[in-house]
Amino acid sequence: MTDLAHNATDRRELTSFRIGEQEFCVDIMSVREIRGWTPATPLPRTPDYVRGVINLRGAVLPIIDLSARLGLGATEPEARHVIIVCRIANQMVGLLVDAVSDILSVTDDVIQPTPDVGCDQVRTFVKGIMAIDGRMISLISLDRILPAAFDLEAA
Repeated sequence: MTDLAHNATDRRELTSFRIGEQEFCVDIMSVREIRGWTPATPLPRTPDYVRGVINLRGAVLPIIDLSARLGLGATEPEARHVIIVCRIANQMVGLLVDAVSDILSVTDDVIQPTPDVGCDQVRTFVKGIMAIDGRMISLISLDRILPAAFDLEAA
């Protein structure tokens, strides 16, 4: 996976989604598909934010409750919820979110640095914030969603 250098004139595409009343986005190049909620099979001894696993065309796909991972409380999934299937490092992972909102095309100069609010957890997961059409959208750093020691391949 190559990381191209961007400047203010380069456009990047982002997939935005909602968790509660907040909007977030991830780089569209990491998104493989968006699918409806499927109940997950829980795994023992996993962090609270890991919902479990689902069968995705014969592959075991771990499901991360992104709301719980970001410290916003656990999601009680319903039929309206969606799973964003993303590639994080060398692993496919499903992110449980409330709804996908939009595809955004932005330049790097629109992305503001994450404010220092005295909470390292915010800076851990949010790598920038954008004000677009009166909405504040946080850019999620996908490589921080899974802890380094967390290996679901063995599941």
